[in-house]
Amino acid sequence: MSKNWYIVHTYTGYEGKIERTIRQMLEAGELDSAVVSDVKVPVEEVTEIKDGKKRTRKNKFLPGYIMMEMDLPDLGWKDTCAKIRRIQGVTGFVGTSPSQRPRPITDEEAKNLLLKSGEIKGEKTPRIKQNYSIGDQVKITDGPFATFSGSVEEIDATKGKLRVMVQIFGRAAPVEVDLLQVEKLV
Repeated sequence: MSKNWYIVHTYTGYEGKIERTIRQMLEAGELDSAVVSDVKVPVEEVTEIKDGKKRTRKNKFLPGYIMMEMDLPDLGWKDTCAKIRRIQGVTGFVGTSPSQRPRPITDEEAKNLLLKSGEIKGEKTPRIKQNYSIGDQVKITDGPFATFSGSVEEIDATKGKLRVMVQIFGRAAPVEVDLLQVEKLV
């Protein structure tokens, strides 16, 4: 037996409630803590600029799903899985019927999900909600080119950068800025 991550399908919006219920069941001894070792709702931080203010919020990037780390025994796995399925809002384990043993996700998939949610220490950067398109007029609000205005020429969503054409000394010049350093002009 070894610990693996499993995905449990839930009603959308019930993820946090189900996570709390499972943790309460573990504390009360209704679920064996040797079998169920962790439960997580995968969330990511999203940063957006609205009305000139930078806001960071947490988004579920797998709405309707939670992750459970379990060490399912060969005998008695049905009892544990049945207790989890009976929680209000749980529809079952992903990829299996109630009579089948749940299948874990691969270690690579689990690592990617945990990295994205910031559970594993790594290159965790908040995702920036992008609402710019090429040709949009923007005002630079931060950095050495603050107060300059220009049009968006190029968008690099992976790096979170924009190339903006601004007028410097009467000439158009490309300036690369972070998505958080600009605001859209209406």
